[in-house]
Amino acid sequence: MKLTRVGEHKFELELDSRERVLLVSLLRLYPRVPSTFMPVSKSGDLPDAASSQKLIDEALAEQRSENQRQVKRFIDDPGRWRELNGSFQASLSDVEIDWLLEVLNDVRIGSWMILGSPEELLELVTQETAPHLWAMEMAGFFQMRIIHAIEGG
Repeated sequence: MKLTRVGEHKFELELDSRERVLLVSLLRLYPRVPSTFMPVSKSGDLPDAASSQKLIDEALAEQRSENQRQVKRFIDDPGRWRELNGSFQASLSDVEIDWLLEVLNDVRIGSWMILGSPEELLELVTQETAPHLWAMEMAGFFQMRIIHAIEGG
């Protein structure tokens, strides 16, 4: 994977065919963080906590729906990806890069939560945990590569 800044607010993403398959597979997992993850208050000491929680849940559902539509457009838009010598290239704005990092973070954190939020790496990888561990690690890999490129590395 290669991410190059090509302007003040523009990036060029280049993936080989295998990397593109991996990225698309990860994006198709969105959303992974449970919708009940964002309580309005941990203490519950709000005057109208139920109403506030309902507003947060509705806003989150709306944001997730929009992100899912964007994931579909990002993957399926034939004008997005250009094939060149066995690699795939896509132009992304800085806003799209932020969005991509947000979606990858949801996949990474949601996968970690599905694994039981382990403090350390899993000692035993099973057939059941392997897909979640893969998603968590690969989403982190793509995030770090993107962040490294943004920071000029």
